[in-house]
Order: sequence, then C-alpha cells, then structure tokens
Amino acid sequence: MTTFVVSLFLPYTVDFHESKSTEPSPKPAAAVSSGPPQLIDIGRQPSKNSLQDAQQPPSVLKRAPPSHINLPKTPLSMLEQDDFFTPAQPSAATHFPKPQDPRSLVRSDAHIPEWGGSGLFFNQPQSRADPAPPDTILEYAKAQERAQILKERQKGPVHAEPKPADPRWATEYTVVPAVQGNGGLANAVRAAVDNKCLRDVLSVGLIGFPTDSINAEKKSEIYEKLEDEHDALTVYVSDKDFDGHYAHFCKTILWPVFHYVIPDHPKSKAFLDHSWVFYVQVNQAFADKVVKNYKRGDIIWVHDYHLCLVPQMIRQKLPDAQIGFFLHTAFPSSEVFRCLAARKELLDGMLGANLVAFQTPEYAHHFLQTCSRILSVEATEEGVQLDTRFVNVWSSPIGIDPRALALAREEPDVLEWIQTMQKRYEGKKVIVARDKLDNIRGVRQKLLSYELFLNKNPQWKDKVVLIQVATSTTEDPELAATVSEIVTRIDAVHSTLTHNPLVFLRQDIAFSQYLALLSIADALAITSLREGMNLTCHEFVICQDGRASDKKHAPVILSEFTGSASIFDGAELAVNPWDYGGIADAFKNALEMTEEEKERRYAKLRNQVMHHTGDYWVSNLSEYLAKVHQEQYSRDTMSIPRLSASKLASSYEQASKRLFLLDYEGTLASYGSVKSTVLTNTERVIDVLRELVADKKNAVYIMSGRTVQETELLFDRLPGLGIIAENGCFLREPNSDEWIQFPNEEKTIKWKDSVKPILQYYLERVEGSRVEERHCAILFRYDKANDPDASTRHAGDCANHINDACEQQRVKAIPSRDYVIIEPVDFDKSTAAQHVLSKCEESAKPDFLFVAGNDRDDEVVFKWAKKLKEESAIPSVQTVTVGDRNSVALSTLPNGTTGLLGALNRLAKLQS
Repeated sequence: MTTFVVSLFLPYTVDFHESKSTEPSPKPAAAVSSGPPQLIDIGRQPSKNSLQDAQQPPSVLKRAPPSHINLPKTPLSMLEQDDFFTPAQPSAATHFPKPQDPRSLVRSDAHIPEWGGSGLFFNQPQSRADPAPPDTILEYAKAQERAQILKERQKGPVHAEPKPADPRWATEYTVVPAVQGNGGLANAVRAAVDNKCLRDVLSVGLIGFPTDSINAEKKSEIYEKLEDEHDALTVYVSDKDFDGHYAHFCKTILWPVFHYVIPDHPKSKAFLDHSWVFYVQVNQAFADKVVKNYKRGDIIWVHDYHLCLVPQMIRQKLPDAQIGFFLHTAFPSSEVFRCLAARKELLDGMLGANLVAFQTPEYAHHFLQTCSRILSVEATEEGVQLDTRFVNVWSSPIGIDPRALALAREEPDVLEWIQTMQKRYEGKKVIVARDKLDNIRGVRQKLLSYELFLNKNPQWKDKVVLIQVATSTTEDPELAATVSEIVTRIDAVHSTLTHNPLVFLRQDIAFSQYLALLSIADALAITSLREGMNLTCHEFVICQDGRASDKKHAPVILSEFTGSASIFDGAELAVNPWDYGGIADAFKNALEMTEEEKERRYAKLRNQVMHHTGDYWVSNLSEYLAKVHQEQYSRDTMSIPRLSASKLASSYEQASKRLFLLDYEGTLASYGSVKSTVLTNTERVIDVLRELVADKKNAVYIMSGRTVQETELLFDRLPGLGIIAENGCFLREPNSDEWIQFPNEEKTIKWKDSVKPILQYYLERVEGSRVEERHCAILFRYDKANDPDASTRHAGDCANHINDACEQQRVKAIPSRDYVIIEPVDFDKSTAAQHVLSKCEESAKPDFLFVAGNDRDDEVVFKWAKKLKEESAIPSVQTVTVGDRNSVALSTLPNGTTGLLGALNRLAKLQS
C-alpha cells in the first residue's frame, strides 16, 4: 500500500553540470530592460539570494514603480549589518541531504523562490513562457484586439513552430534537495517516515524549474532516476501552463483571496479568466499522473491551494480511492471566498476527497459555511452531505520535527554563531523576526509598532535591537518603498554613534545564523495579517531550550490571525497586527516580563510544540482518513447489504413485542401533495399498516414531515396507528386523540418572528419562490423559481443568514435541492422515537425494532437504532433505507417503496 503525497513541487530538483563547451544561459532581454527596482536602487547592497539576482522570465517580473514614488535611501549604518550576517546558500551536502539536514529545516512554511528563480542556487533552464498579459483591463483589451486583427490578416491557419530543445540542458546533472516548495510538509513527511508512522511514500510534483528547453530523452532520464532512486513521480507541464497556473492564477488570485486580500484595483485584470484554463490544465496533469500509477488500496494525499481541483479529477477516474486534501493556507469566510469567479469549481474539486482537512477549526468552519452557502448543501459539524456521498471535514495543525531541529542546533557552526552573537549584542535585549516581505506577513505593521514602542519608551532606546530578516520574494515596489521609509526614519531618530535599534536585512541568512538568532533572542515577533500556520514560532520554542548556559525561554509575540495562535492557548503574547499600540505594548511586556511568567508561558508553548509535531500530524491525518473512508464505504448504498427477507421473518416470528418506525414520504409513498397522495398512493399503504396494527404484539408508528392536520387526514382511518408529525415535533400515541408537542410554544413563536423578516427578504428576490409555514417549522421553497442558479445561490445565503442570526434560539436552517427548512435543533424523529421507547413499561419493552426511511431526516433514527443494537438494548434491530443516498442503515431495498411494502406485507401475513 503506497501513500501518494501530491504537492506542487517535489522535495527534489536537478542541478545541471556546467560544461566548458557551453555558455551560461543568458538572461531574457525583458529581464534586463524591465522589472522591479534593484535593492541597490533604494540604498542597499543586494543579497546574493534575493530574487532580483534571479534570472526571471518576463511574466513573473512586476512592473517598475510608478514615477511619482521616490524610493528613500537606507542609511549606511544599516549596511554594516550585511557584512555580519551571511546570505543563505545551498546546503554543502550538494548531492542529497541527510534526514536531519538543517538546510531543509529552515523552509518551514516557505514557497520560495518563486517560479522563474531557477538558477538562483542551481544551474537550470529558464522559462520559455510568453510575457504576461498587460496589467490593466484596458491594455489587456487592446492586446486582444491587436491579436485578433493580426489573426484575420493571416492567410490560412498559423501554426506556431515549437522551439527546439536547448543542447545546454543535455549535460550531466545531480539530484539535489529542492529550495522551493512546502518545506513544512517535506519535513513532516520525512519525520513520519523516520519514525515508522508512514511507509512506502511516493511524492508527486513538479521538478522545480521550467522544462520546455529540455529534450524528451533527458526528461525521461530524469523521471526514471527520480522514480527509481527517490520515490518521486515528476509531473511535466509546459512553461506556459505553469506560468499561467502559478504566477497568474495562484499568486495573483488565489493566494491573496485566501488571505483576505481581494485584488480590487478598478483597472486590475486579476479576475479575468485567462489564467483559469492553465490552472485546470496543471491540475489535470497531476490527476492523470496519480491515476496512471494508482493501485487498489493506495492512499492519496493532495496538498494546498495550487491543486484544489485534483481530488475531484481523481475521483472521476477512481471512485473508490481513499483521497485526502489538506489546505496549508488559511481558508477565508464565505463573504470573501464568494468573490472568486471559479468558487463553485474550486469547492467541487476539494469535495472530491473523502476528507478535507485544515490547520484550525476556524478554517474548517469557514469551509463548511461556504459550501452550504454557495453549493446549497447540508453542512454538519462533521462534514458536507452531497447528493450521494458524505465528505468529512476536519482540522489538524501541522508541526515541526523537534528532534531534528535540536540536533541541528548542536552543530558546531551554530554554537559558534550563538557565542558570536551573544558577544556582539551583549547587554542588549534582542527581538528577532523573520518574514517574507509581502503584504500578508505584516512587516510594515511590525516596524511601525516598533517605532511607536521606541517613541513611547525612551528608557529602552539604547538597550534593545530588533533584527528583522526579510526573506526573498517577488518584489512589491510600493511596499519596499514604504518599509524603507520606516527603516530610514527609525534610524534617523533613534540611532546613536554606539547603538542601532533596528537591523533590517533584505536577504535571507545562513541557516546556522537563523538558529543562532532564535537561540539568543529575548523575544520573537510575528505580526502576520493572516497565515495558515507559522512554524517559525515552533522552531523558536525549540531553540530557546538549549544548554543550561543559553536557555532563554523568551516569550513569543504572535498575531492572533495565525494558525499557531489557535493551538498555543494564550501562552503567547497575542496581538492584533492592525493595533500598533497593542503591538508596542507587547514589545514592552516581552522585555519586562518576570522570569516566573516566562517559565509559565514557555512550559505551555513547549508542550504544544512537542505534542503537535510533524510526524504526529501525518499519523493523525492518516488514521482519520482511514477511519472516515471506511465509514463512508460502509454507508454507500452499494456496500449496504440487501434486506434479507428470511432473517427478517425469523426475527419477527420469535419476538414477543415489536416496534415499527416507518417514514412516510419517499419511503411508504411517493412525494406529493396530500390530496394527490390520498387519491393515488395510500390505499395499499393503509392496507399493509392495518394488518400490522391488528397484531397486538406490534406497535406501529408513522414518521412524517407533514403537519398534524395533514397526517390526521391521511391516517385517521387507523386509530391504532401512532403518528410522529413535523419530523418529531409532535407525537400522537396509538388509540389516542391527544397530540404531544415537544417544542415550547412560546419559544417557537419567538424564533418564527425572527426568521420571517429574513425569509421575506429572500422571497422578494427569488421570483417564483414561496414560504410554507408549519407549526414548528418553516420551509422556503424555490423548486418553481424562474432562475435555478440564482435561486440556489440565494437559498445558500438564506440558510447561512438564518443560522448566524438565530443560533441562540436553537433553530437551524438546512438547504436542500428544492427548499430550505428551518426547524428546531433539539427535536427530531430520533427524540420522538426515544420518547416512544421510554414510555414502554419494562415488561412491554420491544425485543424487535424495525426502522425504515429514505432521507436525511431518517438518518438520526438510523443512528439511534444502531446504537441500541451495539448496546444490545434490543435483541433484534433492523434498519432499512429505500433511498439512493449514503446511509448508516444496516440494510437497503433497491426496489424502493414497492419492495418495502412487499416485505411489510409478508410480515403481516405471518401472524395469520
């Protein structure tokens, strides 16, 4: 049994050997003539690792800054720090890392460098993708118009000649650990394999550099080498497909929206669909690769927002496969996610999995709410109920490998750097931060807050230093300019001849220095505006618990909008990244915290980090996926055994007391209005029920969603029949005229008064819709609406609106295919069934229970009956579904209503 780990990039890449007979790959002309400002343009020496040094294709490069922006100079006093800190370089273990190779550990949550940065560390080809479409809608439209005119002028079809492979990439190569990709995932999987939590892992992903320049023979050779020696399946896609997928759809649209940043510039083309087709094509390439290599019993794990469509694409080819999907980023609220043009397709793609998992319960809740709202499906706490399948939704936070990190921290170069830094910053308090310089990580907010802290607390002016490492990323000129202005201002106001309170490094640093910084720090500051997790703070906790001489147990200043904040349970100093005063106070609190308070907080932090490890995360997800896959398989109607007539008859005859709970609509009779049902469908039902009721050993109850008046109209001819109306809100015992109402009348009137104005709002907006009021429930029906798509969307909005507004009133709104039902949370068919059983005297307790149903309303009774069977509370329990949806019923009748009536009729005949 193999576990497929499917993520955008493989944990390996290829470094080609440069030949004396070949020349280095030249930079594309566009990269020379355009692109973002170089770091030297804003007064800083560029790092050898910054993306400005990378040979990037034109499609990845951003526009030059507007002419009105004057990029300020960073003071020369800052530049001194570049000589102290060493830029990060590839691991010295060029060929392949050891399991605990520290170089791969630092990539805790980074997807760097961006595509197009190949050649940054290794000798690799450049992208042949065409330049990106213009940045504004007007320019884009003009370009499309020009292209159309050119096409019309051509005589006959124009076939673009494929570019030949470049002989420079037919040289020898070495497989090396990849720099780009999800390092946290790679670390977790490696830790799980090392600890025997996972076996037979097969990685699936891209190789990490553009491949159009490589000939087919070399591609095949690389593929085979990675598969044979490293258990990795390489997915090859065209440079054009990947550029459109990654640079344009993922990074321009998905990434910002998932982090609550909606590209809303009035001229922006961000939401044009030119890149969607590339996203689909790349996802299809991944799905095809998995399907081609899949064997029955294999497990498939798909990771992150780059591959949202892959689960459904695999499901279409492998309907019984065990598929999990984990989203490493945040998942936004439905209000934000609905802004995506491809929102439905993305949700459908993710719901192809058996299990959709997230970092925190908040993200899982957002996903459930979004599915309910956009797809108009029933979302429960456990997952999403589709037409014929159930998809479980869960949360489990990723972690790090503490053991490997602790070993890396004991490396001689790390210990040497710890001593060097302790000496350099002796007598100072050091606050450390390491972030990407983008609009999500909150570097600007952090620097402004630090400036405010220095202004408010002059006593700390010469005693504290903030070391901010800003790692490589694609350049945002306006953000870079803003950050540079803040850095300049802090330096100008607060620096002295002997002290500089801010060290701002526009580069990544060597891994040994990174660990040393975490070890000597007096606080860690993370102010992300939104982040799925943040493993830097986990690494900080481990590095703070070193040898007795350098244990610090320093506090963590952490944005409340990171996933890590949800698991630290208040042990961190939580901050709102938009509250500059609050962050400034947190700086002061962290520096002045007592040792006792530090120890108390640190103990909680360490317990959480040691519990939520990477291998625990992998093991936890694997076990839960196996569990829900088995449950879903057992609920599938194809897996539920057919009702055995002979076993049912035998149990029936041996029983002394019998209880029947039979759903009416869709189970004993077809759906329809009361009048038409009375005229066409009930005679045979009444005859069968009459014969069952005639046996004194039998207690027979009909369950219905209809009102009291409607059920009386249908079944008053059978006084010995018990009736459960309005899905369990009302009960009438056999041979009685009295109805028991379970919901409180006063509370019912109150929540109805709250719901009706909301329904009126949607009633006015969905032409052809109507409201059907029952005594304890209300239905918003839109089966006859003029615009099905719009009505479905409004129905999802309606359900979410009511659930949010009336949560405290113990009612729920459940969207269905043709209606939204609003009903009490605390009463259903199972609560009525429990009441029936509880009223039976001990001597008259049934030893035979038969439950029949077909819809979601009946599942609660099936679960209740199944529990009774497991607890042996009733010797013989049989539940049967006549529907085509997945069910927890113990048996099924594929021939539906006809088959059930036939089975009941045969039982009734046995008494005679």
